[in-house]
Amino acid sequence: MIFLQLFLVFSKIGIVGFGGGYAMLSLIQDDVVNKHGWLSSAEFTDIVAVSQMTPGPLGINMATYVGYTSVLNAGYPTELAMLGSLLATLSILWLPFILMIVVSRFLLKHKESPIIKSIFAGLRPTIVGLVAAAALVLMNAENFGAPRTALLQFVVSLILFALAFISVYRFKVSPLKILALAGIFGMVFYSVFPS
Repeated sequence: MIFLQLFLVFSKIGIVGFGGGYAMLSLIQDDVVNKHGWLSSAEFTDIVAVSQMTPGPLGINMATYVGYTSVLNAGYPTELAMLGSLLATLSILWLPFILMIVVSRFLLKHKESPIIKSIFAGLRPTIVGLVAAAALVLMNAENFGAPRTALLQFVVSLILFALAFISVYRFKVSPLKILALAGIFGMVFYSVFPS
């Protein structure tokens, strides 16, 4: 049953996930964590981090890792988890692939149309909103710690968040460098101060 659900969920995400991987994060999180419970919020956040560090588009990497982890978490063996990985990856790709073949001909022919320009003008801020929603969804106690129960983790998380934001936004530091440094810091910090 999980294989059919993976196919349906990732086919849906693939066809409505305008704006790329970051815009898809909240869609993926809503389905795999909230609706189906295939992953915990912490597992989802770990998969986001791994997906950002590996080569390839974020949405496809997410589908690959989520498919694998979801099937494994459902109690299936590794061989079937690999099948879940492949299924989720292909599911997120097949409808957009067909849609782009059909739509690209139309868009090339009508790219100067005021209606087409208006559609894209409406989509741009929506994509920004979806990316912002994905960021807010990840700002939870599992990822930041709770001020009442894990004050040190919460403060350190806020500092890391601020440093990462400023480094990328203001100083244009590569997100890969930020992820590598944060991973090293986390390894050292949480070895000394386990959560």
